[in-house]
Amino acid sequence: MTEPVLRLEAVRKSFGGTLVLRDVDLEVAPHTVTALIGASGSGKSTLLRCVNLLEEIDDGAVFLDGDEITDPRTDADLVRRRIGVVFQAYNLFPHMTVLENVTLAPRRVHRAGKERARERALELLARLGLQDKADAYPDRLSGGQQQRVAIVRALAVEPRLLLLDEITAALDPELVGEVLAVVRDLKDQGMTMVIATHEMGFAREVADQVCFLDGGAVLERGTPEEVFGEPRRARTQAFLARVLEAGRPVGRPTV
Repeated sequence: MTEPVLRLEAVRKSFGGTLVLRDVDLEVAPHTVTALIGASGSGKSTLLRCVNLLEEIDDGAVFLDGDEITDPRTDADLVRRRIGVVFQAYNLFPHMTVLENVTLAPRRVHRAGKERARERALELLARLGLQDKADAYPDRLSGGQQQRVAIVRALAVEPRLLLLDEITAALDPELVGEVLAVVRDLKDQGMTMVIATHEMGFAREVADQVCFLDGGAVLERGTPEEVFGEPRRARTQAFLARVLEAGRPVGRPTV
C-alpha cells in the first residue's frame, strides 16, 4: 500500500489544564484532500499547527512520508520546508511587493537562485490570475487577492503537503469564491492538502476524506457522502443541523 503523506498517531495536546487534542489518529494519502470540520474551538487549527511543528505535542507522534517529525531530534526548519501553510490572516510582509513576498522563502530558506525563484513565482502568479500584481504592495490588493498571494507563497517552496486553515474566514462573502476556486484547481493538480474549513458545501465538493472534530477528538470520519449524507454520531448530526440553520448548505458547493 502507498505510504500516507501524513499520519498522526494518538496525538494529544493541552494548553494549561485544557486538553485540546484527544488521541487524534489521522492518515492522509498522497494526492488527496482531507477536510477538518467542527465548531470553533474543536481543535482544527491546533491540529494543523501541531503538524507544522508550530505547537509541540504532549503525546503521540506525527509522521511525514513515514518519518517521525515529532521526534525531539528532528530539525523543525527542515520539516517546514516540506510543508506549506496558509492561515486565515494573510501574513504578507507589507513593505514587500507581491513578487518579493513570494520569492523570499525560496531564496532565503531553500537557497534558490534569484532568477529561478523569480521565474517560479511569476509562473505561479500567472496560474492564479495575479500576473499583473507582481509589483504591487499588499495594501493595494483586495482580501481575495491577498489570500491568493499567500497561497502562491506557500506553493513557491514546492511543498509535499499543504495545510489550509480557515482561509476564507477573513474574506467578504463575494471574495470567498475566487479563493475556493484556487483550491479546486490545486486538487485537480494532485496537491495533497489538509483543510480546516467552515465552508461545508465546499468540503463536500472537494474532500476525499472528512473528519468531524468535537472537543479535540475525531468523532467521525469518512467520505463526504458518508459524513454529510448519513452521519452516524449524534454530535455530528447536531453540528450539521446547526450549520443548516445558519444558512450554510452542505448539499451543494458554496460557489
